Formats: sequence, C-alpha cells, structure tokens
Amino acid sequence: MASYQLKVNGKQHTVEVDPDTPLLWVLRDNLKLYGTKYGCGIAQCGVCTVHVDGLPIRSCCVPIEKLENKEIVTIEGLSEDGSHPVQVAWKKIDVPQCGYCQSGQIMTAAALLQRKPNPSDEEISRAMKGNLCRCGTYTRIREAIHEASKHQQS
Repeated sequence: MASYQLKVNGKQHTVEVDPDTPLLWVLRDNLKLYGTKYGCGIAQCGVCTVHVDGLPIRSCCVPIEKLENKEIVTIEGLSEDGSHPVQVAWKKIDVPQCGYCQSGQIMTAAALLQRKPNPSDEEISRAMKGNLCRCGTYTRIREAIHEASKHQQS
C-alpha cells in the first residue's frame, strides 16, 4: 500500500492503495464515483473512459502510480448539472438505449470536440472507434456529436 495524491474533478484526494491498482477501482471503490463503469477490463470497450490531462484514457488498465499530479476528470466532473454540450446533445438526440456505455462514449466525444471542435464523420468514427455500444446507437452518437459541435463553448 502507498499513499497517492490525486486531483479528480477539481478536488484533491489522498488515497491509500497498491501502486498497481487501476484508476477505475480507485474512482469507484475509494472515491465513490460510480459514473465510470467497468466493461471489459482490458481497455478494449471504452466504457471506463475518463480524461487525464484532457486526453481520453481507459481507466481500467492505468495504474494509479502513473497518475499522481495529473488532472483527472470523470463523467461527474464534466459538468455539475449536465449542461456540457455533449451531455445536452445526448439528451436532445436521445442517444442511450441501455445506457451502460454512455459515460465512456460521452467522455470520448467531449475529448474529441476539445481537440477538433467541428469534426467530420470520418474523424468522429476514428475517435469513437474503440467505444463499443451493444445496443448499436452509433448513428445517434454521431448525430449527437455533430449537435454538440454547434454549441461548443469558446
């Protein structure tokens, strides 16, 4: 066990965990942030996506020892009231069916729009490629990303 200082959603936290503990389990078990879900455990499905220093990462496979002094944002930190343009577009387009993959999808889409405010269909497909949706809402996901791109904050 070791002590780690983390900045998650703008707040400082100290956690006592093994160095190889994946970020996902620190978020869920130690910080009680349940919006980030467990999917495959091998960084293939995208369900566990969060932002680290603004980049989307798969939290199931990144050990906590590599994240000290990094800025971590989860779905709970994207916006306090669900007003982030991607969240608003997700609701407007009615993207989710079962909803399980949606926090990872939203976090990946938000990171894409941060890098590329007006992405093409090809850029969206490339960015979202590794985020799986068993319900097959990919068309609505793409539509919601285009909708959110119209309302990005400067």
